Amino acid sequence: MPPTPQAASGCLFGLAYGDALGAPTEFLNMRQIRRRFGADGPRDLPGTPALVTDDTQMTIAVAEGLLSALEHPPFTPDLVLPRWRRHFIDWLHDPDNNRAPGNTCLRACRNLDAGTPWVEATQHDSKGCGANMRVAPVGLVPGLSDEQRSGAAQLQAALTHGHPTGLAASELTAFAVWWLREGTAPADLPAALREHCHAQRAVYHERWLEDLWRRPAVPGLSSRRATPGSPESGPGDPRSAGAPLRSPDPQTFIARGWDECLAVLDRLDEALARADRDADPCEITGAGWVAEEALATGLLCFLLFPGDPVAAIRRGAASSGDSDSIACLAGAFAGAHLGMAVWPAEWAGRIEYAGDLARFGRAWD
Repeated sequence: MPPTPQAASGCLFGLAYGDALGAPTEFLNMRQIRRRFGADGPRDLPGTPALVTDDTQMTIAVAEGLLSALEHPPFTPDLVLPRWRRHFIDWLHDPDNNRAPGNTCLRACRNLDAGTPWVEATQHDSKGCGANMRVAPVGLVPGLSDEQRSGAAQLQAALTHGHPTGLAASELTAFAVWWLREGTAPADLPAALREHCHAQRAVYHERWLEDLWRRPAVPGLSSRRATPGSPESGPGDPRSAGAPLRSPDPQTFIARGWDECLAVLDRLDEALARADRDADPCEITGAGWVAEEALATGLLCFLLFPGDPVAAIRRGAASSGDSDSIACLAGAFAGAHLGMAVWPAEWAGRIEYAGDLARFGRAWD
C-alpha cells in the first residue's frame, strides 16, 4: 500500500479525539458506560472545546522536543534529551495539568525539575501506559534510522518509566505508527510487531539509555494486571511489592520487556480471532493501565474497525479499563493508517490544542 496522505495530522488529531472521547468513561465500568452513553459508547466529542487529558498534553511535550531537536541535525540523544526534559518540566507546572495525570509521570517530572539525573529521576519499577500513550510523534518523523526511532521511543519513555516493558511497548507503538503511515496493511501489523520483538529482544540501546539497566526494578510486575484501584492515570500506580532486583546484564534487562510484549501479542491474536466487536475490548488484551496492554487493546480497537476510525475510538472509549489511553492509541493508529480526511471535519475546530496538533501535522505530513 502507498504511504498515507496527511498521516501525521490524522494520527495526532486522531489520538486527541480518542483521548477526549475516552476521558469521561475512564473510571466507569461497562454497565455505567452503557447506561450513560449506550452500547457503543460516546458518540461525539464532549464540549467545545473538547478537553483532552495528560495523554495529549504529554504527546505535545514529546512533539515539541522532537521538532526543536530536528532543527539541529544530526538527531542524537544528547540533542533531544534536554529538550524533552524541559518540556516535561513545563508540563508539570502548566496550570492545565489538572486532567488526572499519572502519578509515575508526576513523581519522575518532579525529580527532573529538582535537577536529578534522568536515570535516577525515572520510576524504575513502573511500566504504566504513560510510557507509550505519548510516543506517537516518534513514529511520525520521516528520515530517522531504525536505531534512532527505537532509541528515541525508548528514551522518551525512560525519562519517567524505567521498566523494560514500558520501553519495549513504546518502541512497538512508535513502529506501529510508522509502518501504518508508510502503508503497512493493518492485517499485517501484528505479525510485523512480533517479528520486531524477536529481532530486538537482545538489543539494548546504550547510546540512548545509558546505564538504566543497572538500576533495581521491582520483581513480579509482569504477572500483575493493574486495576482501576491502581491506575497509571489516577490515584496509584501499576506496581508490585517485592525486594529490588538487578539485571545481570543489559540484554537480560531489555529481554524481559520484549517477552512481556510477545505475551500480550498472543492475547491480541486470540482477541482478533474472536473478533467480537461488541465485547469489552479489555476482556482478553487487558485494561491498558500498563504499557503493553494499552498497546494491545488500542491495536485491537483499531484492527476491529480498520476502515472506520470513529468506531475504533468509540470502542476504546467504551471499555472497562484506561479508556482515554486505549482510545487515544486507537485513534493514533487509525489516523496514521487513514489520514486526516477520515475524521469528522467539524471536530478539528473543537478539539483542545488544535493549533499545536496542526503545527506538528504540517511539519511531518
